Amino acid sequence: MRLYGRDAEQSTIERLLQRARSGRSGVLVLRGEAGIGKSALLEVAEGAATDMRVLRGTGIERESGMPYAGLHLLLRKYLDRIDALPEGQARALRGALNLGTGDETRGDRFLVGLAVLTLLSDLAEERPLLCLIDDAHWLDPATAEALLFVARRLEAEAIVLLLAVRDPDAPEFTAEGLPELRVGALDKDAAADLLNARAAELPGHVQSEILVAAMGNPLALLELPTAHASAEPSTTYTRLQRTFADRVAALPEQTQLLVLMAAIDDQGDLSMILPAAERFGASVADLEPAERDRLVRTGEGRLEFRHPLIRTAVYGEATLSRRLSAHSALAEVYRAGGDRCHFAWHLASATTGLDEKTAAVLEETAELERDGGGHASVAAMYERAAMLSPDPGERGRRLSVAAKAAADAGMSEQAISLAERATADVTDPLARADLVLLRAGLADEQDRTKEAHRLLSGTAESVVGLNAQTAGYLFFQAGSAAANAGDFALLDRTAARAEELGVPNASLVRALARAFAGLNPGGHGDTADGVAALRELMGSRNDCLGPRDAVRTVMWHLMIGDLDGGLEAAAELERRYRREGALGLLSLVLMPLARLQLMLGHTRDALTTATEGMRIAADTGQHRIRIYQATTLAQLAAMQGDEQRCEELTTEALARGLPPSNVHAATARSLLDLGLGRHEASLNRLAGVVAGTSRAGVIAALPDLVEAAVRVGQPERAHEAARWHQDWAMQAGQPWARAIAARCAALLAPDDKAEALYEEAVHLHLQGGPPFEHARTELLYGEWLRRSRHRNEARGHLRTALEIFERLGADQWSERTRTELRAAGESLGDAIPDRSDVLALLTPQELQVVRLAAAGLSNREIGAQLFLSPRTVGYHLYKAYPKLGVASRNELSRLEPAKT
Repeated sequence: MRLYGRDAEQSTIERLLQRARSGRSGVLVLRGEAGIGKSALLEVAEGAATDMRVLRGTGIERESGMPYAGLHLLLRKYLDRIDALPEGQARALRGALNLGTGDETRGDRFLVGLAVLTLLSDLAEERPLLCLIDDAHWLDPATAEALLFVARRLEAEAIVLLLAVRDPDAPEFTAEGLPELRVGALDKDAAADLLNARAAELPGHVQSEILVAAMGNPLALLELPTAHASAEPSTTYTRLQRTFADRVAALPEQTQLLVLMAAIDDQGDLSMILPAAERFGASVADLEPAERDRLVRTGEGRLEFRHPLIRTAVYGEATLSRRLSAHSALAEVYRAGGDRCHFAWHLASATTGLDEKTAAVLEETAELERDGGGHASVAAMYERAAMLSPDPGERGRRLSVAAKAAADAGMSEQAISLAERATADVTDPLARADLVLLRAGLADEQDRTKEAHRLLSGTAESVVGLNAQTAGYLFFQAGSAAANAGDFALLDRTAARAEELGVPNASLVRALARAFAGLNPGGHGDTADGVAALRELMGSRNDCLGPRDAVRTVMWHLMIGDLDGGLEAAAELERRYRREGALGLLSLVLMPLARLQLMLGHTRDALTTATEGMRIAADTGQHRIRIYQATTLAQLAAMQGDEQRCEELTTEALARGLPPSNVHAATARSLLDLGLGRHEASLNRLAGVVAGTSRAGVIAALPDLVEAAVRVGQPERAHEAARWHQDWAMQAGQPWARAIAARCAALLAPDDKAEALYEEAVHLHLQGGPPFEHARTELLYGEWLRRSRHRNEARGHLRTALEIFERLGADQWSERTRTELRAAGESLGDAIPDRSDVLALLTPQELQVVRLAAAGLSNREIGAQLFLSPRTVGYHLYKAYPKLGVASRNELSRLEPAKT
């Protein structure tokens, strides 16, 4: 089947089908106005895929509030395959589709997306798979999110996913990062050919009028001849809808009733629609007029509309009383069939005004859904129940439950909106405190930390007399929000207020304030007291830490320089969250994990972790985390002298000005300047950061400021920074931190004292810590020795520096070290950095896959941990083997890929 004027679009689709036949996936979002030919292109794709398995789904406006309704429709023929999925994924998908047995996974909605990805991949293993989604803009949000999660991870699964989206005149459908094709109007010749094929018998002047009115819209060209090209001014969308509405209105009354049943039900199941219609005297024979008029079609026990606009026209043409009657009839049929979910929804749709009895049915059904892990469904049902509740107290309670369920389902924006609405009806202060905790936690993740603090501290004050323990918890969380915002004065005031009110755990809020005051260079706190306070928080049982706060303790390890302890704690959390499939929490812990890996010289691991972390944070809407990970990658780019990438990765953090990412971004650019010899630029940038109000995370950059100041001959600008860093290093007690402090002192010391300080620094570096800093110390010491005419001794230190820089891929620093070696009398020729480590040839994702495969995990197990399909895991292994010079998984262990 070929369409008029659509050769380019059809060629694009055919290329995607061919890729799938060769084992590679493809995704395409088709955008365009109503009737422009998107549905026809999906039909063409299906017709060309005779050798493929085809799944079809449609977004339905009336069901867009019913979580996972679209997913159920898409997967309905293959629900029996769910049991073959990995256990956690199977539980999550059964819960989402209301197929539960009572033990389904609660919470992380991304497990549902991973389950869909694995299921589709399993189907594609048997035959290439084509998934067609029409009217994707009407998909319920949970289904849309699951499908977009899948789309962004399709790679080697032999799957084509086509999504048709109406634009404009429809809700926005955001598909960031996915390829799109805008389907435009037909050109003049193609439009004339189509109209002539459809209505050649019409007089020429009528055809001309239709061509002008249709404006190249294919569906208008097909339908307007029937309507005689109404001259009423309107958009193509409204004109088409009116045309379909007129055709529906011309159907017999019983036929209209049957198609209305199909229009308001997401299943299109004739075994449900016909019994409901029979209550009004309609029968299957009454479908014939609609079938003859090509408005509907039947097949596989389902009733479908030939175009999504017909469904809209059917619903719009029906009177309110007929809609209510149809919903009521369907509710009874679904109740008799034991489908509690559809019964509740249709019962609610058949209800006008406030109705406690219907609200109670929705609540009861929602609790049954909760047992199945369907948090999105719970949120939607409780919200609808709240809107039907006559009593304001019940309305507030139900909205509160809906908000918590939405948060559990990962629907942050909806959860915030529901919590705000609930606040107006919830009068109990402690219940309001729970809502505030929810709103504040979500606001903090979305970079609205000052708002989070305001909510938490205000609520803490209001509940002191009712529940002091809750007030203490709220004050600690408020203090944490102030710390996240980099507002240490606000944190101090929060601690003072907690002490003034005498709440339990006020000492922990004060410890938090002491820690950030003492570890903020130039602040009013004492460094020793700051480190001591942080150790108190880490060493004591902290009742103020919630379940999502485990990652905070990893950050505390970083703040006192305990890199090995932090890495161990972060890695344990990472393993746990991967096992649980908790993608939102995994994103949190990957943030400090990547930074720790980078500091400890595991550059390939850091690249892999931060890249994955950015991708997950983008999926989960955790913007603060995504930006933080970008600055970690920027630090790596700065080390390796990649100026363009460093600048790209730091632009957003610097523009948003949110600590500590803005500080990390500035220090990454300063390190780049330092490595490229732009010492004055580096000094000025760091001096600006140190003088600013938000200095969280600046301690690590103070040694760069010292070196830059010395390089430009302004050592007086570095003394205070060196003192701040030394105070921190001495209190932290980590040998590597003391080594850097000694290096800074050596840079500022007279020659008769510098050598001893450099020797001390080198000795301390040998006890562990960041290898990049070790190499910088060796380089600076070697330079000092060469200038002091100790060329033989200088060469040994410079060789050590060169070896480390080359291993880390720090090419700019390696070249600087070679220059020093030549000046010290060593002949290097045109040395090339050593890249003999074959693992360096792998991409970040290939490295992740290889490491897990070497540990003995199957493709399916690796996919579950990395949120990829098993087929894509196999594809990455296939690409990695020749790079590594191996032929099987058994040979991977000798490469020790975990030690990177």
